This record gives sequence, C-alpha cells and structure tokens, in this order.
Amino acid sequence: MRAAALCSAAGSLLLTALAAAPAGSAPGVPPAVPPGPTGTTARAADARGAVAAQGERAAETRGVRVAAARAAARGIDFGACSDASDMPGSMQCGTVTVPLDYAHPEGLQIKLAVSRVQATHRDPRNSKRRVPRQGSLVYNPGGPGGDGLYFPLAGLTPQWKRIGAAYDLIGYSPRGVGRSAPLSCQDPGHFLKAPSQAPTYPSAAYKQQRITQAKAYARGCAQRAGNALAHYTSLNNARDLDVIRAALGEDRLTFLGASYGTYFGALYATLFPSHVRRMVFDSAVDPDPAKIWYRNNLAQSAAFEGRWADLREWIARHDDVYKLGDTPEKVLASYERALARLAVKPAGGKVGPAQLQNAFLQAGYFDDYWPQRAHALSAYLRGDAKPLIEQAAPVGQAAAEAENASAVYTAVECNDAPWPTDFRVWDRDNTRLARVAPFETWDNVWANLPCAYWLAPRQRVVDVRTGPGELPPVLILAAERDAAAPYEGALELQRRLSGAVLVTERDAGTHGVAGGPNRCVNGYLEAYLLEGRLPARRVSCAPHAEPKPTVAR
Repeated sequence: MRAAALCSAAGSLLLTALAAAPAGSAPGVPPAVPPGPTGTTARAADARGAVAAQGERAAETRGVRVAAARAAARGIDFGACSDASDMPGSMQCGTVTVPLDYAHPEGLQIKLAVSRVQATHRDPRNSKRRVPRQGSLVYNPGGPGGDGLYFPLAGLTPQWKRIGAAYDLIGYSPRGVGRSAPLSCQDPGHFLKAPSQAPTYPSAAYKQQRITQAKAYARGCAQRAGNALAHYTSLNNARDLDVIRAALGEDRLTFLGASYGTYFGALYATLFPSHVRRMVFDSAVDPDPAKIWYRNNLAQSAAFEGRWADLREWIARHDDVYKLGDTPEKVLASYERALARLAVKPAGGKVGPAQLQNAFLQAGYFDDYWPQRAHALSAYLRGDAKPLIEQAAPVGQAAAEAENASAVYTAVECNDAPWPTDFRVWDRDNTRLARVAPFETWDNVWANLPCAYWLAPRQRVVDVRTGPGELPPVLILAAERDAAAPYEGALELQRRLSGAVLVTERDAGTHGVAGGPNRCVNGYLEAYLLEGRLPARRVSCAPHAEPKPTVAR
C-alpha cells in the first residue's frame, strides 16, 4: 500500500513510501484467488511441505530460546543516540543482536537499533505522587517498514505522560529498517520519480509497463539482498520481539502495535502466549491466513473508496470555504479536473496525477490532513499551485528512507504468504474492484505486484489463534471507518484471541487511535496499561471532532 510521510497518533514520525499494512474485508471484494492443483499429487506435496515447515519451525523455536538467553545475559548498553544533537536528552539508544536465521542461531547476526526514555515516575495529575515503574512498553508503528525508533519521544506529549510515568517507553527499528541491517532493492536516487501518472483505468500498454517495472524491482531485491532476503518476515519480526523482551530484562512483554504491528504482535501472542503481560492492538490487520496478504490488499482498496467519499462529503459541507462543489459528486469533478491538468502540465514540474493522488491518499489515513488537502486543491484550481507543490511534491532528502521502507514492506509481504503469480488473476480481480472502488485500486496493485515475480521462498502462514486461558486479556482499538485497516480485521482478531476486548471509535476513520484526540479511547488505553483493567467484551466511544476548515486565500 503506497503512501508518503505518515504521522501516527502515537507520535512516531514515519517517513515512508508505504502506508501501514493492509487489513480486513469490505463490500465489493472479488472472490478469492482460485486454488492451485488438486488431487493426490498436490495433497502429497502439501503434506511434505507441511512436515518440512514443522521441522523448520521447531529449529527456529529453539533458535529463539538461544538468542533470547544470550540477549538476557548481555542486556542493552543504552547511551547517547548517534543523532543526539536533534534528540531531547532523555532519549537513549542501544542495540540488540538477533540471528538473521533463527534456524541457525549461531550463524550470521544482525543488530537492531533500540531506543528508550525511562519512566519519569511523575504523575502529571499530582506532582507530589511518585508513580511506581511497571516495566518497559515496546512499540511498533506498522508498515511493514515503519520505524518506531523515535516513539519514546511521544512521552513528551500530554496524552502519553501518565503512561510514560509508569513505563520505560521503548522504540526500535525492525530488521531491515533504518539502522537495523537496512534492506534496499534499488538505487534511492531512482525511487521517488516525479512527476508521474496514475491512471484510474490503465490501458493494456500501461499495465505491461508496470509488469516490467515489478519484475525489475523483484530482481533488484534478490540481487541486493542475496540469501538474506528470505529472512525478512513477520514471523521473524515476532521472534525479534521476544529477543528484545529478553534483552530489556522483562519476563513478560508489554507491547503496543499499530496497524501491521498488530499482525506480528498477534503472531507473537500465538507463538509466545506465556511471555505476554499486556498487549494493545491499535487498528488491527485481519489475521485470517486466507487473506494474508493478497486479499487484504483488495479489501483495503475497497475500504479506501468509502473514506475518500467521507472526505469529499466533508469538503462539500464546507463549499463556502473551498469552492470545490457543494456535493461529493461536484468535489470529485473538481479533483478530476485537477488530475487532467496535472497530466498535461505538472505543478512546479514535480506534481503530476500520482503525486496528487498520493497526497489525498494520506488524507484517507488521517483526517487532520483534510483542511490542508482541500485548501491545496482549491488554490491550485484557482491558479495558485504553491500549496499543492508544498504538500505533494516528493522530498529528495527522504528518498533513501522511503526506498528502504518500500524494500522492507515488499520483502515482508512477499515472503509471508503465497501470491498469485499470473497477472491475469490480478487483472481480473482488480478490474472488477475498480468498477466500484476506483480511487486506490490500481495504485495498490502496482505497490504489491513485485510479489507476483518474487524470487525468495514463501512462508507458510501461521494460524493466529489462542484458546481460553492461554493468553492474558488483550486490548484491541479500532476506528469504525478505518480504510487502511478495515474494521472487520479488528472483529476477526478478537474472535481469534480468546478473552480479547474491543474498543471501537464509532463513525471515525483515523488510522491509529491510541494516544490521539479521543479522550474516551485514551481512557480505556490508560486503564488497561496502568491498572490492567478492561471493560466488557465490546464497548464503543463517540467519534473525535471533525477537523475545522481553513480559509483558502
């Protein structure tokens, strides 16, 4: 799923070329990919594959125990961060060593960058009260490819001060990301190409061009990473999390995962239920093995159409400010008029249709962007391109980070599960979907198409599931109209994790609600993390206030 700079509600700045992980099912999703060959031969091959996978998983389980014991003995030598001049003095950095391949824990090792802001012990509501420390709270912002290294700085914000009083806030860069054995699939200088097109209904020639690009990208990943490419997986991200837990000196893990972080967090809960203290799943990915990841991306594209409609309705209600149309249909016409102009003459030589679409895609994640994007579109159509260029033009300095995030996203999703290898399947499913959900469908295809031509082996998908009493109660947070992680994913995750509790923000669509503007949601979050207290099985909160329009000049 393609996007640009995303700022999660938890306060972690993600400069990434990709949106958070796809999730869930939604209306309008085409039928599942047809199954492969059937019969005795196929069943025998499946059986042999299952036995081999079991043996590999057993070796990897032993490898995690070895790595975790080693990490517990070493701990983490926290010190000044390498970019300390830009960081508040309270944040410290260190590394945790993990095996590249858990089946061979004595083999090649990689270092994961880890950060910490220690518990303040200061109650923001009562300066005389000393708050006892409850341990470490480890955070992941999603992706795959998102970097949580700067999450501990969220403790400086009012929404996180009570949690930061009781917990050491722990961020880290997952394997392949940032300073953690960074992965690359192409020259970053060639990654952010602009201006570029984004046809809603691509021609056969355009599709062939994107197929060629996808094949080249898949080859680039294999050539640059070599044999290491196969080890960037969600299962290894879950195993790395257990090694980080051990290195922090924690017997049991307290974890907050957002978006894709909920998926490998759920894998962790399945693999290591006795190692869990408390877990928060914010904007949950649908963990159904049949949907990882091809069908989840179809569902995400369908859901974005609904969120795009929400944005257009909001703009139409504020036509007195933006003059883009007083109905959603008229706003769409204004947007399409801008697309047509940019296709002929890109704004500032940098912003074409794809850059405009990407800017509005970001607004599908966070409604904080709505006033900015509406103002930029309004100004552009009235002859002032400057706001649009400022908001939509690629930032050259971010190219390396964006390419790295793209590489990790692609590697993890392609490695995690089988994908259709015949473009005719993609073409059929997405042509059908684009009839009802044109906004994001084909751009989502191009972001994921390298998986059709992937050159590393695929994982067998683990069935996320825990039985009664196996796992401590966990908290799931979800916005009802989240497009990046459709709401069905939260319902499915709750069904699969016995005893899980779901808190829903009704009639809202912000992706990532923990620590955001909804005080009701934050109240449940604090009650759980600080007191271990959970509400009934399912509760809901009223939506946070819609953004206020800004005056277009």
